[in-house]
Amino acid sequence: MNFFGFGQTAEIDIVLNDAETRKKAEHNGEDGRKEKYFRFYDGETVSGKVNVTLKYPGKRLEHNGIKVEFVGQIELYYDRGNHHEFVSLVKDLARPGELTQSQTFDFEFTHVEKPYESYTGQNVKLRYFLKVTISRKLSDITKELDIVVHTLSTYPDLNSSIKMEVGIEDCLHIEFEYNKSKYHLKDVIVGKIYFLLVRIKIRHMEIDIIRRETTGTGPSVYNENDTIAKYEIMDGAPVRGESIPIRLFLSSYELTPTMKDVNKKFSVRYFLNLVLIDEEDRRYFKQQEIILWRKGDIVKKSMSHQAIMAAQRFEGSSNPEKSHSQSAEDGKS
Repeated sequence: MNFFGFGQTAEIDIVLNDAETRKKAEHNGEDGRKEKYFRFYDGETVSGKVNVTLKYPGKRLEHNGIKVEFVGQIELYYDRGNHHEFVSLVKDLARPGELTQSQTFDFEFTHVEKPYESYTGQNVKLRYFLKVTISRKLSDITKELDIVVHTLSTYPDLNSSIKMEVGIEDCLHIEFEYNKSKYHLKDVIVGKIYFLLVRIKIRHMEIDIIRRETTGTGPSVYNENDTIAKYEIMDGAPVRGESIPIRLFLSSYELTPTMKDVNKKFSVRYFLNLVLIDEEDRRYFKQQEIILWRKGDIVKKSMSHQAIMAAQRFEGSSNPEKSHSQSAEDGKS
């Protein structure tokens, strides 16, 4: 509608320069539906074209300037409308004036730092997007294009196994062991459970993967626990001396890397929760935190040089030659 000359008289389209070749990644929206977005890594350049199409040919579009922004922001759902920006870059595309015909503008944000992983949770959303604004006296004309950012890591130097005990005096004594404490998102959790003493009738045992999202600070801290997976270990009563193996494939579940104190706004942590239920429906459980990370060495083979260097910076690598030689070895395998 354009009553009395008001309303949008132009349409904006944002097209990335490498849209035909850049891979996309699925990402959950606030409504839980999955959508595909262009995937970027820390340090990669974001460039493209802004097409401004006049709806009414022959009619001029007066404006107070045209700009494109690259924004990284965090939105806390209990504080909607108050966005916390951690990346904010601006490029002016046109000075104040008028457009007499449709026009295309080029833009480029070089080697953009994208320090955090895109995330949509129960109480918080971290997003990256391009925003074009045609400034006008009465109402601006805007257009946004969301992208997804993945953060990469390398294999941790220290990755010790987890050994813990669950016990009730004179009734139950269980030892469980996981092969390591840090897993990449496509990894397999391998472990064993040993029954050293069983004097209660256990009818069911499972391992849960729990995601704990923490937002806020001080007295205003919100913890949201979400059970991502339930893996049945045993259905029936165990006996003393019995050993049960565990193999849990993480690739089957929707997981993100562990995110700690992101911009001092939120954290995302993961726990393995061992649950035992006896015949009287009493529950016994033991939780252990694990670290999840996104494996980067295979992805790097198809990444640009600038993204490789950014990934090395993110990983804290001080020896680029070593990283390149590792990538070469990965290519041979």
